[in-house]
Amino acid sequence: MPNRLAHETSPYLLQHAENPVAWWPWSDEAFEEARRRGVPVLLSVGYSSCHWCHVMAHESFEDKATADYLNAHFVSVKVDREERPDVDAVYMEAVQAATGQGGWPMTVFLTPEAQPFYFGTYFPPRPRPGMPSFRQVLEGVSTAWSDRRDEVRDVAGRIVEDLSQRGGIALGSDAPQPPGEEDLHSALMALTREFDTTRGGFGGAPKFPPSMALEFLLRHHARTGSEGALQMVSATCEAMARGGIYDQLGGGFARYSVDATWTVPHFEKMLYDNALLCRVYAHLWRATGSDLARRVALETADFMVRELRTQQGGFASALDADSDDGTGRHVEGAYYVWTPERLSEVLGEADAEFAAGYFGVTREGTFEHGASVLQLPDGERLTDATRVASVRERLLAARELRARPGRDDKIVAAWNGLAIAALAETGAYFDRPDLVNAATEAAELLVRIHMDQRGRLARTSLNGTAGGHAGVLEDYGDVAEGFLALSAVTGDGAWVEFAGLLLDTVLSRFTDEDGTLFDTADDAETLIRRPQDPTDNAAPSGWTAAAGALLSYAAITGGARHREGAERALAVVRALGPRVPRFIGWGLAVAEARLDGPREVAVVGPGDDPATRALHRAALLATAPGAVVAVGEPGSGEVPLLQDRPLLEGRPAAYVCRGFTCDAPTADVEALTAKLGG
Repeated sequence: MPNRLAHETSPYLLQHAENPVAWWPWSDEAFEEARRRGVPVLLSVGYSSCHWCHVMAHESFEDKATADYLNAHFVSVKVDREERPDVDAVYMEAVQAATGQGGWPMTVFLTPEAQPFYFGTYFPPRPRPGMPSFRQVLEGVSTAWSDRRDEVRDVAGRIVEDLSQRGGIALGSDAPQPPGEEDLHSALMALTREFDTTRGGFGGAPKFPPSMALEFLLRHHARTGSEGALQMVSATCEAMARGGIYDQLGGGFARYSVDATWTVPHFEKMLYDNALLCRVYAHLWRATGSDLARRVALETADFMVRELRTQQGGFASALDADSDDGTGRHVEGAYYVWTPERLSEVLGEADAEFAAGYFGVTREGTFEHGASVLQLPDGERLTDATRVASVRERLLAARELRARPGRDDKIVAAWNGLAIAALAETGAYFDRPDLVNAATEAAELLVRIHMDQRGRLARTSLNGTAGGHAGVLEDYGDVAEGFLALSAVTGDGAWVEFAGLLLDTVLSRFTDEDGTLFDTADDAETLIRRPQDPTDNAAPSGWTAAAGALLSYAAITGGARHREGAERALAVVRALGPRVPRFIGWGLAVAEARLDGPREVAVVGPGDDPATRALHRAALLATAPGAVVAVGEPGSGEVPLLQDRPLLEGRPAAYVCRGFTCDAPTADVEALTAKLGG
């Protein structure tokens, strides 16, 4: 019989609905049941594309003997971390404080009052050196709860007290200041010291795509002319695009590389990574005209639309790392890897030999069991472009016949906001209206399904139905960012209005009196601690995402309250940027925009006039950090930036403002480009 998860909307929770474990979703009722029975709570947190989450599920949660023990001695609660990032954050903080590390699956034992007292991540079904089995852990916790319950409760109380004494983020003064020139230069120097000059990226293995840091470096180059900043972006983007982390057949990026050379990925593909990297490569092309950047931006955009777009017009969260290898076993990377023999089966001997050399497929392999992850070890040989295209097409067609990785169809508001921004800009840069249309449809879905008239967001939806979980700060910041980017491309001022509703909610519900931001609203469910974290992880933190959207919205509308909110929020970047720039890259990128103004560009003219379109395109292609763009008919009152902007002697014109000072309008594309050159 299905357990209580059968009624949930999260695909991850639904994957566990047939487990013999009597799972509960996170709810007051689950903790009431634990109090009624006088038993502790097992909290298991994961997500659908998490490899080790699936492993632990198969080994333990699908095992009847383990499930029987759990059901007799615990109330078991399963949480999708992507659906409830607030629950994940507060207990991950406790896990990391207690063990010095964290990860998923996250396994935490709680009192019926939701206070944590024992922590871990993955536990195997049988003991390993230095690691107890899951059954041993369960028996030890159950015994401690039965025999030393007061002691366990005392430990849990001290843990919660310790977490509460950590306090919130302190900005350090009554008038906290955003980063200045010296702070951003110090952050640049810190990134330079961590840069891998041989392989690109920062640090060693495992190596993650540094999307937000790359955006900071691109903006810093645009503002200051720093060639070193641009070189780090170009080298990293080339290394990733040539590596196994990038899907050389179908486009799109895997989550991270397990090595320092970008060769072997952890094969799951996440919407947020691909949205962020699509935008990075599009912006790199905008700055340099790189053919590689153009190709990767478009292939990544096409991957998102082809592989992640749902029937409702939104974008699914992820593709799994694992898939059926043809023998009935679920194996990581099975969908993506190749051997020389498989190449020969598809291509014939001559083309297989060519493909093996081109993509780095060897007898020894670069992955497991002699298989290779496709990469471009020697770069792209353009003299063989026709042959390469033919080989790619045939290999991709053959791969389509393999069992596909599972897809998490859950729509996450924040990540769709990132995708909207990336697709809108990429479509505009490369004259791909289909990508802009895809961005528009995703935005319409968010307004229709996720957003209410008060400017409140639902975190997730599935099959056109919103989940019952409130949006967190990153949802508001990233969706507002996406709406503002879409308005800049389409000229539809309604998206600015929707962004304003969301950002007003940020200021009224997520912001403390001193300007610090919380990850949850002031009327959200009360947890053991109200989560608050300004540092970027796999995507921009809610804090820095909100700061960026607030800054852009203020530039478009002249809203002093929004500008002040952005500048107060940026004060934390001044403290963290020079010390840990890799973990607050988006905050540094926003700070670059603030130092540059950001520039405000109003293009006025009939929408069907080629001169209007040319000026609009020049404005969108501006490299000035964080420049905001509005386009519309003369006298349009929909967007404040367009108000009181007449034509120039009857011709379409562009107005450029910066710091409350506006240049004379121009009808000349080259003059506009010069004004916006950084």
